[in-house]
Amino acid sequence: MSAAWHILRDGEAVTLCRHLPPRFDVSADTTIEAGHPVRLAHQIRQDMWRALQKVRGFSPVVELRPSEVGWAVTAGGRMSGRPSARDIRRIQDTLANPANRTRWLRHAGGAQ
Repeated sequence: MSAAWHILRDGEAVTLCRHLPPRFDVSADTTIEAGHPVRLAHQIRQDMWRALQKVRGFSPVVELRPSEVGWAVTAGGRMSGRPSARDIRRIQDTLANPANRTRWLRHAGGAQ
């Protein structure tokens, strides 16, 4: 993991971003079972980057906040231009993908 990633903490909430301040020009939300928040954030960021790496000026941001079921996740990030419906759908699909979620939880030491 690169030292260039900023990990911001606000109580139990964690935000992972490359650029400060973190900014969500595009985002999607989900919840995920318990796991180590920084590890989860990095796993989510990696898959989101894979889905959107060809989008000009995209820089991932992942925020995890405690919720009743584990973590409330907001994933997305900065973009140079206006986000398209396709960009939003790619983030939503990444967050909803069962294989991704299983891998994230396995890596982060959460429920499976």
